[in-house]
Amino acid sequence: MSDKSNITRVQRPSLSSNMRSSSYLQEHQQYRAPNKPEGHYGIDTVVEDMNATSITTSPSPIVPPKGLARFKGIPSPEHPPTIVESGLSHELSHPNCTPAPGTRSEKLVATLYYKSTAPRISNAIPSPQQASSPAGSQSPKGRASDSEIPANMAPSSSLDTFPLEPPIAEPEPLDHLYGSYISPMCITSFLHLMSSFPLPPGSSDLNSAHRCLKLDQAPDHHPLVVELTLSPGPSLDYLPLADLRKHELIYRFEREWNVDVALRADTLFRRYPRLVVFDMDSTLITQEVIDLLAATIKDPPDLAARVADITHRAMMGELEFDSAFCERVKLLTGLPGTLFNDLRPVLDVTNGVRPLLRALKRLGIKTAVLSGGFLPLTSWLAGELGIDYAHANEVVIDEATGRLTGEVKGRIVGAERKRELLVEIAGKEGIPLDQVVAVGDGANDLLMMDAAGLGVAWNAKPRVQMEASARLNGDSLLDLLYLFGFNDEEISQLIE
Repeated sequence: MSDKSNITRVQRPSLSSNMRSSSYLQEHQQYRAPNKPEGHYGIDTVVEDMNATSITTSPSPIVPPKGLARFKGIPSPEHPPTIVESGLSHELSHPNCTPAPGTRSEKLVATLYYKSTAPRISNAIPSPQQASSPAGSQSPKGRASDSEIPANMAPSSSLDTFPLEPPIAEPEPLDHLYGSYISPMCITSFLHLMSSFPLPPGSSDLNSAHRCLKLDQAPDHHPLVVELTLSPGPSLDYLPLADLRKHELIYRFEREWNVDVALRADTLFRRYPRLVVFDMDSTLITQEVIDLLAATIKDPPDLAARVADITHRAMMGELEFDSAFCERVKLLTGLPGTLFNDLRPVLDVTNGVRPLLRALKRLGIKTAVLSGGFLPLTSWLAGELGIDYAHANEVVIDEATGRLTGEVKGRIVGAERKRELLVEIAGKEGIPLDQVVAVGDGANDLLMMDAAGLGVAWNAKPRVQMEASARLNGDSLLDLLYLFGFNDEEISQLIE
């Protein structure tokens, strides 16, 4: 008789009974947030456990809500599904996705620049006498001089020149109340403004998304440049983009919040320009070269002032540029031709130009300078900055005396010629005009800005500000890159 010992039979391994699904692969193929409460019904359960077997075989049966439809990865436009997990809340909506087949996107991009270098004076200032001035420097009878009067106050302290009609009241600067940056209230106000325009047929809601492109140095890092994407934009049948940019409500918003608003259709070419064309005087450099030349002449003593006045009126569009340029060149008769070389160290390159051109070169973008000034200085500056093309006026120098004759050789590079040169350079490089950007400040730049896909007014005259596609009124031309959608981190990589 043999003894039979009690042997504990080892059971075969099996899937844990606390699994919510009968499939090991379904249970472990995706991440789940830890520490889920019992009976939790999340998006993973919707995807995996829609069959009744997997739900009822769970130790704690989960009953889905009534009317639940199988999740197919495509949210409903009326009720987009929401994922709620531990520390996660995400709504599956598609306002910025590619449009459905057979349709096209009608998005509008608005880039908001806070003008921190040009703060507005509050309308609440009680009197121009409070304008800052050294003690004892007031004008007679305690009145402030005209130069001390803030821009939004009375235009003169003299009753003889006082206007008969009161000036239109400027809106109160709201950045004084909500913060000297692009505040949430500023963005809300802009979205409310844009919602007042009709949407394209078939659209009922205005969706928006924003990106902060530039932050200030404050501890809280407030945004100074914000890009807003509106989907869809206002109906172009109701208000074309060119008219929308000039709309009174946009202008008033800019004044209220001390910002510049650049509106562009969200197209592929917006983000990928291939040619950027610059004016030279008061754009790439801060001066007008012809004024620098005139300042070297001491006899007659008022010559510099006369030349500067003609320059100002031409840039404002009050004078025809070609004739104004010839008139100024005649005033320079007798100056030595070597003066152009002497002016090289005097040229003051605009802040941000050098890093901007480095960034454009790294992106493979061609550059050109089209100047209504003088070719000797324009060509030299283009070589210094690494600009690909340079065109300007060529003055005649007497070979015997080596002095200016007061004449211009060839066609004057005015408004018409600038536009022709822009089109010519783009054609030579095989670049569509939609991918050309033109930057300038004067009335003689308007035609080339209109021919380009984007015309940018840089600290420009009032007429140019009104006509241009976009306005930049900051202290660095590097701000141009924000119009292409680059943020500060990306710009730092481009200019390093």
